[in-house]
Amino acid sequence: MVEPHGNPPDGTKPSLDSYAGHGHGHGHSDTPVPLGPVAAKVVVGLLVAIAIAVIGGAIALWPSQQSVDIPLPFQTSGGGAVSTEAGTITSQSIGPCGSPDAGRPFTGDPTPAVNDSYECQRSIVDITTGEDAGKRTVLEIAPGPGQPTLSAGEDIRLVVQTDPAGGVRYSFNDYSRGLPLALIVGVFAVVICIVARWRGFRALVGLLIAFAVLVVFMLPALLDGAPAIPVALVAGAVILYAVLYLAHGVNLRTSSALLGTLTSMAVAAALSYVAIRMTHLTGLSEEQNTAVQTYIGNVSVTGLLLAGFIIGSLGVLNDVTITQASAAFELASVDETASRREIFTATMRVGRDHIASTVYTLVLAYAGGALPLLLLFSVADRSIQDVLTGDSVAIEIVRSAVGGVALALSVPLTTAIAVLLARPINVGGPSNRAQRRATAPTRKSRRSGRHSA
Repeated sequence: MVEPHGNPPDGTKPSLDSYAGHGHGHGHSDTPVPLGPVAAKVVVGLLVAIAIAVIGGAIALWPSQQSVDIPLPFQTSGGGAVSTEAGTITSQSIGPCGSPDAGRPFTGDPTPAVNDSYECQRSIVDITTGEDAGKRTVLEIAPGPGQPTLSAGEDIRLVVQTDPAGGVRYSFNDYSRGLPLALIVGVFAVVICIVARWRGFRALVGLLIAFAVLVVFMLPALLDGAPAIPVALVAGAVILYAVLYLAHGVNLRTSSALLGTLTSMAVAAALSYVAIRMTHLTGLSEEQNTAVQTYIGNVSVTGLLLAGFIIGSLGVLNDVTITQASAAFELASVDETASRREIFTATMRVGRDHIASTVYTLVLAYAGGALPLLLLFSVADRSIQDVLTGDSVAIEIVRSAVGGVALALSVPLTTAIAVLLARPINVGGPSNRAQRRATAPTRKSRRSGRHSA
């Protein structure tokens, strides 16, 4: 009898077939694995060359320090940036609109409305930050679609503006979400660190680095008018180097996944460019893109689409490639007599299952984000062809298709790289295959014993 995940009593290791199941995981073995020295040098050399090219690209594309005028929708009445202060609603009622104190800071009670021609939602707010901290103001919100429904005790953010007479006016901006968001993010970080331990902590650090790359480099470079594809490729490469090596360690297993992901990202960039040109996607069906084209003329909306396609594919590509690299190295360490072809075939069985499940992730994630849009189309009585070929839905279809193609191609590519690193060329040769044939009856009896157990 043999334990399902242990070695048989005779001391020999179980065959590769007993480990190449149809699942995927990210486990790492501490057992030393023989490496292909030539392949290792080639992969490391390629990664070093790519890193140098990425650094050069970042220097060439680094955004200038020129100031950009604040777009009109984001200006105050005086032309400056919008500033907000915190407030807490102390009372809520329905009453006549038109109080002289609406939006103005005051102490005591608000002045009643001059007339009662129409009613609105009246909220008395204690201002808790800024120059008027300790004072109060009253917000009058007429009922209607899209208007906020406020309640006593809620914390909100107030927009601060200056009226033509030079006085300060306050108006509702948004709900205050700082504390709830901090709690949710804190729970996320704690759970990740408890379950994944130091690897999870390093993954969180990688997320912070990714966010910093987007904010410090990518967005300012696009705002500076730099071409979208080079900017997205440079930003994506920096993110991948940081995230993969931080989360999974600096080793050849991670290097094989990194090279596969970088190559797949380049494929995704080329596919995105061709697909957007072929389908004539404009992105102008989305309100944010229209605002960008209207108020930030030097930024290409099509370029934003391209950059979004490329950056959006990184997460799923990273997941698949690190799984394939890990599976190849683990299978190579399990059966030291297995040839490269056998390891590749077994790892691809894992990869096919991963592709099938991840394609659903891609499509359903985009469909979930487009639910409000699909709901509007469902009541518009338009033909399914018009809906699917319209710009807004076509963007999601193309995004899913491009991500799916890059995902599918990344599996054999990363698997091949990982197998070259995990198995030297002289392992699994004719002499080893003859040895396996000689021991085949023993393995057959072991499998029979395992089934009987």
